[in-house]
Amino acid sequence: MKQQPGQPPIVLTEASLSSLLAALQHNKFSASQLLETCLSNIDQFDDPANQVYTGRFDRTARAEAAAIDTLQQGRVPMGELAGLPIALKVLFDVAGEVTHSGSKWWSQKAQSDALIVSRLRRAGAVITGHTNMTEFAYSGLGLNPHYGTPANPLAPGRISGGSSSGAAAAVAYGMAAAAIGSDTGGSVRIPAAFCGLVGFKPTQKHIPRDGVFPLSQSLDSIGPIARTVECCARLDAVMAGESWQKNNPVDLRGRRFVVPANYMLDDVSPAVAAAFAGSLRKLRESGAQVVEAQVPVLDELPEMMASGGLAAAESYHVHRHWLQQRGDEYDPRVRERMLRGAGISAADYLDLLQRRVALKKQADQWLSAYDGLLAPTVVIEPPLLTELESDAEYLRLNLLVLRNPTVANLLDLCAITLPNHQPGDLPSGLMLVGRHGSDSTVLGVAQAMEQVLKQ
Repeated sequence: MKQQPGQPPIVLTEASLSSLLAALQHNKFSASQLLETCLSNIDQFDDPANQVYTGRFDRTARAEAAAIDTLQQGRVPMGELAGLPIALKVLFDVAGEVTHSGSKWWSQKAQSDALIVSRLRRAGAVITGHTNMTEFAYSGLGLNPHYGTPANPLAPGRISGGSSSGAAAAVAYGMAAAAIGSDTGGSVRIPAAFCGLVGFKPTQKHIPRDGVFPLSQSLDSIGPIARTVECCARLDAVMAGESWQKNNPVDLRGRRFVVPANYMLDDVSPAVAAAFAGSLRKLRESGAQVVEAQVPVLDELPEMMASGGLAAAESYHVHRHWLQQRGDEYDPRVRERMLRGAGISAADYLDLLQRRVALKKQADQWLSAYDGLLAPTVVIEPPLLTELESDAEYLRLNLLVLRNPTVANLLDLCAITLPNHQPGDLPSGLMLVGRHGSDSTVLGVAQAMEQVLKQ
């Protein structure tokens, strides 16, 4: 269905899911028109040499959108995401499509949808396609030598972040209303922060991972990337199999937040430090209590990640046979990180698991005195692509970009990033980290913070 003459254009780069749903319900435009806007933006902005989408589902998406329009015309009750175009990182199974996870050699088609894809479809989401990513999700920078590296829509010449690079770029370009990514060490929150968006990493058990290509069974989580906290909350509820309800505004007055005096503020760039300080000032002015304190559990995390940690051991377990057979077809930087797992013995791996149990308990007890932990999502601005040409600089920046977000994965906490840069500045994010299982509370507090940061 084409845009009608005289009808205002649909501007996806400024639209929340709530506003799009309201417009659909009031017949301001149809689901088919909304989808065509996304497809037009893909045609206009996607670079074949540096793909945002590695696979487009135009035929099935048009069929889904047309079905929503028919139901709408018949006034049939529909799902809570009816008509919304949603993109998927290419590690989620979609029946009949190849879940290549950023690889060039993987060719096996999925037999059925991942569980979260089934839930999104039942809720009426229109699945636009598979988006680009770091090969097998093993980097926070988002580079991919096979499909190219999606450009940052807000900062030309800079990366969009990883590993869910295409997911964030798709939303920022208006190629989808929202996107779903995975987060093993920040792979939802890093690209969201770098592209001026909201990204939510839930407590790991909150969303099932059936039909998702794994990187690390201990650390992998599934989360949304969208324009607002409420958008993320809607998507999170659907994927978790829960009913979403609009929350009453949270009052930040008297809420206590802690800023780590150790670890998470090391090596912060001046621009990110200024943005973070500005955000803390606004929160204090809103009545929130923000204190700085040593967080003892953080000092123990570097030892957990030595020699690659759980991610290296568990990714090597998944890929060890393929590395022997097709190792020369991997991204060399990904291959080298995985091969570190070969040096981690079974005893060392079990020690890591036991140590993590103790640290998770310690972190949860320590955080019980606060309403959340605040830190820069990433301590530097999005790096220039030219900065990542040498392997040494790639490794250094990858570790620096991953450091803060990885805290929530290692300790199995929930965390969300909010845009906190000023207009004209390079994008950066404010991260709120909450206790294990406090997902709904964190989303509610983040929604209040979002309003404060916009003032």
